[in-house]
Amino acid sequence: MLDVQNRSAEEDATGNPGAAGAEEPAGLAPAPLRPYLILAGILCGLYFLYSWVQYAHFRTPSWDLGIFGQSVRAYAELRAPVVDIKGPGFHILGDHFSPVTALLAPLYWIWPSPVALLFGQAALFASGAVVVGRTAQQILGSRAAGIGLAVAYGLSWGLQEAVKSDFHEIAFAVPMLALTCRALLLGRWTAAVAWSAPLVLVKEDMGLTVSMVGVVLFLKGQKRLGAALAGFGAAAFALTVLVLIPAASRVGEYDYWSKIEKTGEGTETSFTQVVGDALTSGERWEMVIFLLAITGFLALRSPLMLIVLPTLGWRFLSQDPNHWGMHWHYSAILMPVVFLALVDGVRSVRTSPRAWLASYGKVVVPVATAVALVLAVNLPLRELLKPETYRTDTRTEQARAAVDAVPEGVSVEADVSLLAHLTADHRVYWVGTSKGATPDYLAYDLRGWSQQGSDPVQLATQLHPEARYEIVHRSEGFAVLKRM
Repeated sequence: MLDVQNRSAEEDATGNPGAAGAEEPAGLAPAPLRPYLILAGILCGLYFLYSWVQYAHFRTPSWDLGIFGQSVRAYAELRAPVVDIKGPGFHILGDHFSPVTALLAPLYWIWPSPVALLFGQAALFASGAVVVGRTAQQILGSRAAGIGLAVAYGLSWGLQEAVKSDFHEIAFAVPMLALTCRALLLGRWTAAVAWSAPLVLVKEDMGLTVSMVGVVLFLKGQKRLGAALAGFGAAAFALTVLVLIPAASRVGEYDYWSKIEKTGEGTETSFTQVVGDALTSGERWEMVIFLLAITGFLALRSPLMLIVLPTLGWRFLSQDPNHWGMHWHYSAILMPVVFLALVDGVRSVRTSPRAWLASYGKVVVPVATAVALVLAVNLPLRELLKPETYRTDTRTEQARAAVDAVPEGVSVEADVSLLAHLTADHRVYWVGTSKGATPDYLAYDLRGWSQQGSDPVQLATQLHPEARYEIVHRSEGFAVLKRM
């Protein structure tokens, strides 16, 4: 029996797919940390520089950084995560279940600014490059392959679009999924469970992803462990969307079911139409093609690709166009999975009886690296090479003056472009969800996406008829009003 166990461990160390792995497989190629830590440091610097410049120049694309800034500030002050931007007294765990963001509280103690969140995200994204690159070198036996895939991962469109979209809680899922996939590739089954199970604290849908990790474990011969993890993930998903989120929500239910209901009626016919529309949507399939193309399509050879199905599934069913394509942050969590699936795919075709497939496996890593470099020419980080990216224009100066005109510690209702800049030392409301509150100050972007108009006093009267406001600061693009 001992000889059988020893042979099994040796077979797994050679990389044969499906072999029963030991917890610490021997025979892996050496892969020093230093080159990957250096690369991760460079990537972290690039991600953070882009985020900081975007923040400093008031180019915030949405209200999300303000929302997370408020929630992390609440955690740092040991308060319930109430986010007034979503509505006065709004408990953020009644929206999305992401208690993992409380881990940023110590960083916020040191650096009480939303910029701290941007740095934290940059570091989390960059850490995935260490896992992807080092795993590739250990399994494929080539430092060039490891560095190449680490670069391809770091410059991938999913991560760059996420950096452009400011901070989101999925930043925590990226290194956790990278470590989960690494453990699966090395046959470290207990580690795979340990890294994947906490994903249920990142966001409510991640419970389904955890379940799929359990399915992969099951397919690799770890039937009991896989079934237990799959059951845990499904139970966590059900618990969060049916119990925990409704308990914290004002409406007493999980509000995002409506994203899947095309007509809002939720009938069976409507859902059938939703599925039909999803399967015939060119924009959705374009996203899938690009997801596979960055791995030369060889990631399809790995069972790790099953892990992307829950995320792709809800995005296909969603009726929100923001979920369909290649923009925003939704694809970031897929990047470590597909690149480590590529590593698994290359390993699996090395002994393929098809000569063309074995030959393709020898060149696909440099091809994937080249594809990443070519695509990067048209992705967000390219803006760092343009002098105008760092140039302060009139709008930026006016926005800074508007923020400075709001006294510290007061409550303020603001537009999207100003929200994140006020959350560190004000109680902030958003102009679209502030019903029921009467802020001390109003700060409006008169040329913003909300198109509020040129008469801020009239706007204040319409939004808050119970109070009177006077202008205390005015520029061409911004106005600050004080309650009289």
